[in-house]
Amino acid sequence: MMGNQRTRISDLLSRALEDLSEDNFERFKDKLLHSDFKGKGNISQSRLEDATRIATKNLLLGFYGEDASVDVTIEVLIWINCRDVAAKLGEEREKDLGLNEKISEMSIEDYRVKYKEHIHREYQQIKDRNSRLGEGTLLNSRYTKLIIVNQYRPEKEREHEIMAMGQRHAEIMSEQARSSITINTLFRPERDAQAPRLVALVGAAGIGKTMTALKIMLDWATGKLYKKQFDYVYYINCREMTLLTQERSVADMILKSYPTNKAPIEHILANPEKILFVIDGFDELRFAFDQPESDLCSDPRKKQSVEIILNSLFRRTVLPECHLIITTRPTALGKLEKCSKCFRYAEILGFSEKERREYFQNFFENEKEASDAFNFVSKNEILFTMCFVPIVSWIICMVLKQQMDRGKDLAQTSKTITGVYLYYFLSLVESSGSNSKPQMQAHLRRLCSLAADGIWEQKILFEEEEIKKYGLDKADFLPLFLNENIFQRDLDCVSTYSFIHLSFQEFFAALSYALEGNEDTVKHAVTPKREVKSLLQEYGKSKNYLMLTVRFLFGLLNMDRRKDIEKKLGHKMSPTLQTDLVTWCSSSSIYSRERYVSFEILYCLYETQEAQFAKHALASLTDLKIYRREWIHMDQMVFSFIVKSHQELESLVFVQCDFNIEGHQDKEFLWLVKWFYQGKQKHSSIYPLCQALKDPDCKIKKLHFQFCKLKGTCCRDLTAVFSNNWHLKELKLYKSDLGYFGLKQLCEGLKQPDCKLQSLHFKDLARSGCRDLAAVLSTSPSLTQLELNSDLRDAGVQQLCQGLKNPNCKLQRLKLESCGFTSTGCRSLRTVLRSNWSLRELELSGNHVGDLGAQQLCEGLKDPSCHLQRLELRYCGLSAACCEDFAHVLINNPSLITLDLRGNHLGDSGVQNLCMWLKRPNCQLQKLCLWSCKLTVACCEDLTDVLRRNDSLRELQLGDNALGDSGVRVLCEGANHARLERLGLWSCRLTGACCGDLFAVLSTKQSLTELELGHNDVGDSGVRWLCEGLKHPNCKLQRLRLWWCKFTGTCCGDLAAVLRSNQSLAELELGGNEHLGDAGVQQLCEGLKHPNCKLQKLGLSGCDLTAGCCRELSSVLSTSQTLVELNLRDNQLGHSGVQLLCEGLKHPDCKLWRLRLSSHTFKEETRRELGAVKEIKAHLVVESN
Repeated sequence: MMGNQRTRISDLLSRALEDLSEDNFERFKDKLLHSDFKGKGNISQSRLEDATRIATKNLLLGFYGEDASVDVTIEVLIWINCRDVAAKLGEEREKDLGLNEKISEMSIEDYRVKYKEHIHREYQQIKDRNSRLGEGTLLNSRYTKLIIVNQYRPEKEREHEIMAMGQRHAEIMSEQARSSITINTLFRPERDAQAPRLVALVGAAGIGKTMTALKIMLDWATGKLYKKQFDYVYYINCREMTLLTQERSVADMILKSYPTNKAPIEHILANPEKILFVIDGFDELRFAFDQPESDLCSDPRKKQSVEIILNSLFRRTVLPECHLIITTRPTALGKLEKCSKCFRYAEILGFSEKERREYFQNFFENEKEASDAFNFVSKNEILFTMCFVPIVSWIICMVLKQQMDRGKDLAQTSKTITGVYLYYFLSLVESSGSNSKPQMQAHLRRLCSLAADGIWEQKILFEEEEIKKYGLDKADFLPLFLNENIFQRDLDCVSTYSFIHLSFQEFFAALSYALEGNEDTVKHAVTPKREVKSLLQEYGKSKNYLMLTVRFLFGLLNMDRRKDIEKKLGHKMSPTLQTDLVTWCSSSSIYSRERYVSFEILYCLYETQEAQFAKHALASLTDLKIYRREWIHMDQMVFSFIVKSHQELESLVFVQCDFNIEGHQDKEFLWLVKWFYQGKQKHSSIYPLCQALKDPDCKIKKLHFQFCKLKGTCCRDLTAVFSNNWHLKELKLYKSDLGYFGLKQLCEGLKQPDCKLQSLHFKDLARSGCRDLAAVLSTSPSLTQLELNSDLRDAGVQQLCQGLKNPNCKLQRLKLESCGFTSTGCRSLRTVLRSNWSLRELELSGNHVGDLGAQQLCEGLKDPSCHLQRLELRYCGLSAACCEDFAHVLINNPSLITLDLRGNHLGDSGVQNLCMWLKRPNCQLQKLCLWSCKLTVACCEDLTDVLRRNDSLRELQLGDNALGDSGVRVLCEGANHARLERLGLWSCRLTGACCGDLFAVLSTKQSLTELELGHNDVGDSGVRWLCEGLKHPNCKLQRLRLWWCKFTGTCCGDLAAVLRSNQSLAELELGGNEHLGDAGVQQLCEGLKHPNCKLQKLGLSGCDLTAGCCRELSSVLSTSQTLVELNLRDNQLGHSGVQLLCEGLKHPDCKLWRLRLSSHTFKEETRRELGAVKEIKAHLVVESN
């Protein structure tokens, strides 16, 4: 009997091994050689290596015994994805050997033990994506803890943007790492709540969801996880589920998890609360999940479609007491919420800094190699940030290990992601052993085409038919870049392929655009190749979609990389790629809002590592503005590269940029930094930027840090710039926390003879720094401008004046705005005015000067040694009492030509007093500003008298005073005799009644070039009067501002007539007149299109415009030879309106260079239209709010 059974088992094994192909038989032996089944060790390599199928069968029987040899064979067949052969062997064993009775007699506890042993064997080992046959890694030796948080995150995630995702993780890790949860606590009940039965484990592509799922399976099998909570844990791969078409039940899915199909299924289903399903890759399911509940399944034994079965599990109609862990990308979370309203949310953020270091140690095993590799990556923040994502950590570690194995210096490894990926790619090609280069080249082109088409279609899974369609089914190096997945579909097995990670698919997609096309490319193309321009246009309109593809595309421009590709692959690179990318960069798409530069473009340029290319791409830029960015070290490396490459840059402006990177790291990272810099001098957070500014070829003239909170440690590096960059003339430091020692160090640099800085601006300067700043004023021969907006008080101003009085002080302009000083500080400034011959401008607005302080200043101004030309005392608490003091200054100081007293309650009496002296012949004042000075009609007669008698006065600003029509009528009488050029009457409570008087001025005074009438009830009648004056041949007005003047479209015909006849009017502001409407603008356009119209700027914001007027505006854009700026904000133009405008903007004769729109209602197609315009008109700036 025993001999008969051995014979039957021998026959079963023989038939199973004969069913294997030659390749699969070799894989079978290799797996058998390297795995420990049944705890009995391995068959020796010498006996198994050259064994035939018969010999292998005999070795199995001899080594494992009769019963165990069949179990082991089934295990190995499943492991090498020969599931059909495994299933057949299992069925034949049951049929031939009568195992049904044996298994049915197996106790529930024995089954559970055997199932756990099976799961342990199945999940204890993983394969690296590039491992060769037989190579594997123990999961526990590679697995590194991931940060998991249970706080809800935004639904919309950019799954392929590994870089951006890593940076986002870095920002929140220091805050959330302390409250992170573990896989052990996923089902732990929260306060006053029941334990969840469904956990959604969310994370981006490559962040470690599948590794976590496998770790859960292994830890449960070894008794480390959920030991008492779950008797059975089942792994369901969603990618496999999408390929199944045959109906099945929940019970079938359970039975398929173990080679024997006689599990105690009734017992398992009777205790659903002890079952856990780990469902991996929910985002890959392509089901609708919109079935009515009546169609769902409630019986776990009933066979249904896979879609119904999974939906029933998610919606808890079948086995509602069971537990689920579902892994998914964030983009599919909304779909999951439709299936199950109640679940616990947990998000995998990736590795913390500590875990990244641990991952390197696990990967390299050799402690020194791990330390060297980690130190290298730490210096390059783009790689360091990428290592938040486990898949990227693996790629970088693999590249660095290969570099080390070849004895190469890590410092020579490329600093860019393209360099890392290309190095890894080329190393795999070299190791593939392909002898036919032409064949390899053809396969590579097709692989790239597959990747690009998949990116466009947002597809990551390719079936075997698609692989054949692209001619890739026989490529010998295909497994190096694509993962082959064997899935059961009904009774058959099917193969599907995917790139090892989405980032690799993007790399190959970029390569498809970088390689030069040929006849073979066109001949074998499955789909028409899209142009690079189409790729860039799609990227530009989609908010960072395709970001990594575009970065790789720029990276492949690098000359060394191009040579590597041409030499090692035999491929030529596209000759037009560089031109296409330069053209794209040169367009206005490089800007984000308000001419602030898109930093992603700068990263793309850095990726090239080609300074000449970056220079050409940025040729039209002379200034760079960066807005609201938390700067990491790599940002500065990128920016430093740009500064060094583009030597025509003159201005760098950073607004609300946080350079204090240490503030965003947790304590573990701070310890790491200290450890890394042991024995070295640690530089400040702006050191790389300052190194670029010190470059001999750098011509930056202006450097602004506005609200950037720079620390005192930055001052040493800034000081080094002063002594090395002779071109730097202006430095602004607004809202910086330099501290006493930082400012002292900065001032030491400013005093150096090599420092050529001319203009220095501080906001929130510490009072204690005034003494050091005074020393700078006493010694610097170049500093001519100083602006301070800080709480200096009287003591600070007194210290500052010590330097200002020094004979060596060359300061010409001093601004002390809102510095909190009083008349005491003015006493010190009085001595400065008497002694400093160079000072020409003094601005003291927003201080508690008062009448007493003004008196002190006037004493200094009257001194013959004072040569001040401009004095600004806005909102300084002055009254009428000080006006006589100013009057005496005006007649005693002929150099003073500008006096700004806005925001002071001078009143009519004060201005009347001032006017008495303004009429004197020796008064040389040219500009007088009296905004918001509590004036009425009572003082207008005196002002009129000044206008009649003072030949020097060119500008008079009287806005925000209650002058009324009668006051303006009086002023106009004087204006008719004055040489006035600019008159400001903003918000003076005027109506159309005074416009007849203004008409008289416009029609007689050829000197008047600017008139401000905003915020007055001028109305249609008033505008008509003004138009009559504007049409007069004597009128030379250049700027007319009529903001919020309450007129309608009725008067637009008159304005059009002005545009047809007045050839001096260059700027017309009509914004805020909400009743202007489409009809009014249509009439206005008739004048704008006339050849005599010379208008350059037109403001129509908030005029209740729609698409109805856009055809006429478009016609203006295509015909006007002078219009360069158009403001259409706060109107409802819609997509159709903007589309019509774009037609005019694209016209060759359009001269517009700035267009202002409101973008909050834009559709995606509207953005595409504007993007198309930018490609044609590179100079055009479209500003949106």
